[in-house]
Amino acid sequence: MALTEMSASDLSRMIAARQVAPSEVMAAHLDRIAAVNGAVNAVVSLRDREVLLAQAKAADDAPPVGWLHGLPLAVKDLCATKGLRTTYGSPLFADFVPAQDDLLAARMRAAGAIFIGKTNTPEWGHGSHSFNPVHGVTRNPYDLTRTAGGSSGGAAAGLAARMLPVADGSDMMGSLRNPAAFCNVYGFRPSWGLVPGDAEGDTHLATLATEGPMGRTVEDVARLLTVQAGVNPEVPFGRDGTDFAARLSVEMKGKRIAWLGDWGGAYQIEPGILPLCEAGLQVFSDLGAEVETIAPPFPAAKLWQAWTTLRAMLNAGGMKALYDDPAKRAQLKPETIWEIEQGRGLTAQAVYEASVIRSRYYAHMARLFTRFDAVVLPTAQVWPFPTDWRWPHSINSVAMDTYHRWMEVVIPISLIGLPALSVPVGFGTNGLPMGMQIAGRVGADAAILALGQAYHLATDWPAKRPPAL
Repeated sequence: MALTEMSASDLSRMIAARQVAPSEVMAAHLDRIAAVNGAVNAVVSLRDREVLLAQAKAADDAPPVGWLHGLPLAVKDLCATKGLRTTYGSPLFADFVPAQDDLLAARMRAAGAIFIGKTNTPEWGHGSHSFNPVHGVTRNPYDLTRTAGGSSGGAAAGLAARMLPVADGSDMMGSLRNPAAFCNVYGFRPSWGLVPGDAEGDTHLATLATEGPMGRTVEDVARLLTVQAGVNPEVPFGRDGTDFAARLSVEMKGKRIAWLGDWGGAYQIEPGILPLCEAGLQVFSDLGAEVETIAPPFPAAKLWQAWTTLRAMLNAGGMKALYDDPAKRAQLKPETIWEIEQGRGLTAQAVYEASVIRSRYYAHMARLFTRFDAVVLPTAQVWPFPTDWRWPHSINSVAMDTYHRWMEVVIPISLIGLPALSVPVGFGTNGLPMGMQIAGRVGADAAILALGQAYHLATDWPAKRPPAL
């Protein structure tokens, strides 16, 4: 088997056993990038090949420093990396080279990863379609005319195209999950606080976004999560990590899974997606779990109200300095300006009411999780769409009233920080991939990954390689 086909976990074990050298792994992945990245555009700001090979060669005989020892990793371009260009997809930062790593990058580097470059993202991560004026558009390896999703689109496409063995990403509104579904890989949104951010800006109100892992196997996702997780004492609400890969075994008999489908008709979903998810749920039934279709536990309109209010408030506050400078504002994408202006018009009462909705919804879901081990929703409401679209303006002839309304199905998880794993469910008659998201109570990360591992062992959809590449 080619080294680029192997899981990161298998490569790590082989490196530790000296059955393969980091320099061989590096060369294989750089060769693959040279062969296919021109078509896909997943890896950006790629470092010099000879420098990378020299760094990998130095790791050949060095004692392993962690699970990622000697493995090539491209970090999402929203995460600052010391000495490696970090653009956030924005022309304002087209030449920015950070002086230090963000915490996530520092943890992965300390575990032995060799940073080869960055993975592409939408400008500021806004929107689930990875294009920006700095690096261009990332294409779906399964159909180069289609989007890879976002905002972790470069990471998902890099994994699917076998350019990366494992990848990091981040997720506010489905950004670890949507591209995973579009690219036939796994993306895990951890419980909020498990993977901490840096002690910068607001760290008390900003509880909607998190970083996390992606991979072609659940074991890889669990191992990378182990590296990423753990308390940062400088920020509140932290959670201790664990060895997630050691907790992947599960007895499926007796497990109860709730299927929420289209949230009682509240979410428009393109034809063919729900049946694929239901076929995926049948895998759990065949493994011994009980799957039950349930009614929506909370009004979708209330969730949308809370989500858009809190998201706009955070964008307006966090990006105030850029917006207030007319020259910089002129270089922001329209969707970002819209977010900021929505937030600038909010009242304190509107923010409070949104927080109350979120609080009541959290209580509803806590009660639901006393009856079920997991809830399942489709990961996306649309199939991967053409790369020349900015975003889908309608679903089933129903107009989308914002640039992100077509992603509404991810909000029930993001709003209250639930752990959720997007797992592939196969391909539509159009040949395009899709996924479903399996979510659990806050703190049940290991249990959700274990469900995903059982599903992966029964299906292994990521083994189906992109035919175009």
